[in-house]
Amino acid sequence: MGESDIAEVSQLLQQALVADGHYPLGEHKWLDLVHGGRKGFAGFVAREPSNGPLVGYAQLSRGHDTWGVEVVIRPDHRGPEAEVGVSLLSAALREISAEGGGHVHLWVPKPTPDTDAMAQSCGLRRGRDLYQMRRPLPLDADDLTVTTRPFRPGVDESAWLEVNNRAFASHPEQGGWSLDTIREREAEAWFDPDGFLLHERDGRLAASCWTKVHHDVEPPLGEIYVISVDPDFQGLGLGRGLVVAGLDHLASQGITVGMLYVDADNAPAVHLYRKLGFDVDHTDRAYVTDVPPSPPSDH
Repeated sequence: MGESDIAEVSQLLQQALVADGHYPLGEHKWLDLVHGGRKGFAGFVAREPSNGPLVGYAQLSRGHDTWGVEVVIRPDHRGPEAEVGVSLLSAALREISAEGGGHVHLWVPKPTPDTDAMAQSCGLRRGRDLYQMRRPLPLDADDLTVTTRPFRPGVDESAWLEVNNRAFASHPEQGGWSLDTIREREAEAWFDPDGFLLHERDGRLAASCWTKVHHDVEPPLGEIYVISVDPDFQGLGLGRGLVVAGLDHLASQGITVGMLYVDADNAPAVHLYRKLGFDVDHTDRAYVTDVPPSPPSDH
């Protein structure tokens, strides 16, 4: 992806953001785009006739054992009769087949009947639902139960990666991070090591709460970005304690709304967050399918 390609797609994404009130690409895919793509990356565009302006964009990324796809359609080219989304999604699925096939996740924020129909027409079925939950800040009471220290860039990456990848060993997006993955995020304008809280026990990193502030929405949202608890320290209440610590830090920065994402079928986590005062703001959805590999060529 060249600079002009990224600029053109970014303009389309901004149009979708204004219309929908949420980010049209997940952060992992956005970083892939702005860094020009990586191995396993592909972008697909749909245009008005005669090489006109973009009306849609689909992005494909290859994970360890799954493919992720997201589709963005210009607001004036949506609706039950629109073929833009179907065309882009079909192109992405053909590419997956040509690359050997595999399991596919199509993520859609705030799904509608039109996105359900688009996914179904391309052979995808409903998979995971992801809640975005929010609560007002500050916390009602000071119930901090864990001590933390800020993350030190250039020092703590290896220890944090080990804990994160152990904690999310089977997670399709959060597991399998590399040093490059975390360094990409450290280079982002939103990164604040003071909001990246580490908890240590017995000389080891036991858990962490990484927060992120979204200043481009009103009011600004303070996100509990990643909660990682080493499997050796699970069952000690560290997850709850670190969420509280993260929310307390966000409130100290003047943030008045806390936010996090959680799988809708993770009943213990949803129950915990409800007890902490969170309510569901909206649902994001993954549609899934398994794409067979293309038959070998005769030539």
